[in-house]
Amino acid sequence: MSITALAFASQPPTASGAPVSATAEHGSPEQPGQPVEAIEQEHGLSQSAVEVTRVFGFPITNSMIVSWIVALGLIGFAQFATRRMKQVPDGAQNFLEWLVESLYRFLEGIIGPHLTKRTFWFFATIFIFILSANWVGLIPGVGSIGWGHQVAHGFKVDQPLFRGANADVNLTFAMALVFFACWIVWALQEVGPIGFAKELFAPKGDTAGALKVLMMFVFFAAGCLEIVSILFRPISLGFRLYGNIFAGENLLEAMSKLIPGFGWLVPIPFYFLELLMGLVQAVVFMLLTAVFTLLICQHEEKPATAHI
Repeated sequence: MSITALAFASQPPTASGAPVSATAEHGSPEQPGQPVEAIEQEHGLSQSAVEVTRVFGFPITNSMIVSWIVALGLIGFAQFATRRMKQVPDGAQNFLEWLVESLYRFLEGIIGPHLTKRTFWFFATIFIFILSANWVGLIPGVGSIGWGHQVAHGFKVDQPLFRGANADVNLTFAMALVFFACWIVWALQEVGPIGFAKELFAPKGDTAGALKVLMMFVFFAAGCLEIVSILFRPISLGFRLYGNIFAGENLLEAMSKLIPGFGWLVPIPFYFLELLMGLVQAVVFMLLTAVFTLLICQHEEKPATAHI
């Protein structure tokens, strides 16, 4: 999302083959004859990413472009910061080490040292990527440079060249699915298949007699509900991140059109709000995935015995 807009001279065709401007002039297919200005007031950003081009038949969307830029930028920064490692770090190396060490200590206090050693690579990567993608999406030009048409109040961008990476549900859902796959692997490594089943269905606590039989049925039913909850976790994780980032971009879009002539000034306070929101959403995604991992991987440590 940005305050300024830049038009491209050429306009890509829509799915029907007609130019964007021609489609808009004749109104929406669902509401024929409706003016362009009314459509623009009712609709903000599109809910799905826009296909920019195709490479060997593979569609490339504007969200994919931003996600690649963020990934390459993080890789380049890591290479730059570690190209000449020093015993007393400074500059980029100091910042990178501070970030990694802070995340490690933060996760260690939540899921423990053992799980942190095994899973830190994923949680740290997902936090840094989500935070960077959220903040890159706020750079002026993201969402306001692309193809569109001229309207009464200026230029309307219909197909932006760039779009916030996490404003595309495909990316957020894909990250949630990657975590789900890692979660299964970590759970099997920590407690094994039998322990995994016991964690879901085995009765907890010490019971005997008829009460034990009753508790077996109760915990089996609870385990079935837990399986349904586990299957829905990737959906909730993906849509939570997508919904918050997409809503933030629509908020900035609405604020930029609130007062004609001051579209560059009104959204500025909300940019600081979105900077905070981008950090919060990255922390929430990392914390939820870490807690889900802890719940399935925690097991009682056997007390150490002294040898004489």
